[in-house]
Amino acid sequence: MPGCHVTAKPASSRCNLNCRYCFYIEKQQQEVMDDATLQAFICQQIDAQPGNVVPFVWQGGEPTLSGLDFFHRVAALQTQFANGKRTENTFQTNGILLNDAWCRFFREHGWVVGISIDGPAQMHDAWRVSRSGKPSHHKVVNAIQLLAKHGVEYNVLCVVNNLNSQQPLRLYQYLRTLGTPFLQFIPLVEQDGQGNLTAESVSGEAWGRFLTTVFDCWVREDIGQVYVQLFDSTLGVWSGYPSQICTFGHAFALEANGDIYPCDHYAYPDYRLGNLHHIPIKEMNLSHEAIAFGQSKKNTLPDACRRCDVLRFCQGDCPKHRFMQGKSALCHGYLHFFSHTAPHMRVMRDLIKQRRSPMELMSFLRNHR
Repeated sequence: MPGCHVTAKPASSRCNLNCRYCFYIEKQQQEVMDDATLQAFICQQIDAQPGNVVPFVWQGGEPTLSGLDFFHRVAALQTQFANGKRTENTFQTNGILLNDAWCRFFREHGWVVGISIDGPAQMHDAWRVSRSGKPSHHKVVNAIQLLAKHGVEYNVLCVVNNLNSQQPLRLYQYLRTLGTPFLQFIPLVEQDGQGNLTAESVSGEAWGRFLTTVFDCWVREDIGQVYVQLFDSTLGVWSGYPSQICTFGHAFALEANGDIYPCDHYAYPDYRLGNLHHIPIKEMNLSHEAIAFGQSKKNTLPDACRRCDVLRFCQGDCPKHRFMQGKSALCHGYLHFFSHTAPHMRVMRDLIKQRRSPMELMSFLRNHR
């Protein structure tokens, strides 16, 4: 029986920022998840996992708006119902409300925190502002410093948009100063009313240029020191491991009222799988609707994608991005990136096969400029 990944949104779509590119702003807000729903979720999520490790992901909106007491309750319920399994928690936040008490909680319980920042102040504050339109960058930096002070494990998520994609090296070099080696770049891809990319979105060409520019810096300076999710995933595929890029299916979104959706990007009424107060997560995970949704990513691929040499790396990208004749709006960018990086990926793969460090590639490149 396959396990499932559930991203829980205990504060629903409520947020204390007003990011100008956020697709969640349009959603109807709900109340904070009540205790009955929280307990049902924790019990069912533990029961739905066939293995001994149970992942929990807390997201939003902004999950800190649920309050710290809510998450003390989470920790207590996980301990109460663990049934011999180990729970692992990831907490995605904008950082605005983090303080010493939050950081002590994360450290005490071993939670991993993902914090969103879109680069230095000029880039970040162009889009990520408060409800009153004020800059938020300085508050995010303060949150990162607090996490570091308390020894909390954290990583950085950066939304790549039409602005910061134009300065890839400046952005990457800034993110390297934030005290964590773990970086994830998320492309902003949204449609306007005519089915075209919105002005703030990153184009496929810009996405490809951004990735290859960052990679060319990383491969010469930061192998083994900075871990960029897409780079690591690509090397993993070259080395024979399954792609870590979403392949669709068994990755659900939980709203505060208990409604379950097959994906965070498809949390709309037509895609609702059910409510955990009426149908257990384990049952929804094995439902025809969930399985069909998972298969649809592959089944709806255009023939050109099925024949493409880089399909094993990109997996056709998110179906929400496929509004360019059935292909992803980022298709050209991914094709450029995976083709550009192939020679270096092959070398790193071969070094790993020989039980040598891929870091050796950096010395080779420095000596053969």
